[in-house]
Amino acid sequence: MTSPNTFPFGATGRTFGDLFATPLPRGLRDDVADLPCDEVFARLGHCSGPVRLGAWECADAAAGPRSRTFRATLAFGDRITTPTVSASGPVGALTAMLHDGGVAVEMLRFHQLRAGTHTATFVHASNGVRSDWAMGWAQGPDAATDSALRAVIAAANRLAG
Repeated sequence: MTSPNTFPFGATGRTFGDLFATPLPRGLRDDVADLPCDEVFARLGHCSGPVRLGAWECADAAAGPRSRTFRATLAFGDRITTPTVSASGPVGALTAMLHDGGVAVEMLRFHQLRAGTHTATFVHASNGVRSDWAMGWAQGPDAATDSALRAVIAAANRLAG
């Protein structure tokens, strides 16, 4: 999961809400549903900032309901770390890694929607001082996980700014 949060298909001239067969999450839909796609993506999906995610892996992909071990390469400004944590899923693992790195991100709301062959993840997150929405976008066999991780990183950077 090293690729950036990019908007992979042309939706010029369409509103963001038109991309989805279901309504956007409450609390977000009134703000962005009628805006142009590129404007929404620039606002919610923009990932640049002090926190960057490089490599990501689940080290033990055994089936069943149990904690798994996750590894990542994370950059906090100029500091690069390679944390390993046990968690029930990738979002929990990433938020634990961010917390251990000094970045507070609490997920208040989490939604995933399909847009054709793509997955969009919307998170409403807080750092304990303020809250904001962020978005991740991905396509492919790991789209649900990739878009969720991108949304968490986008949230961390939006809250840091």
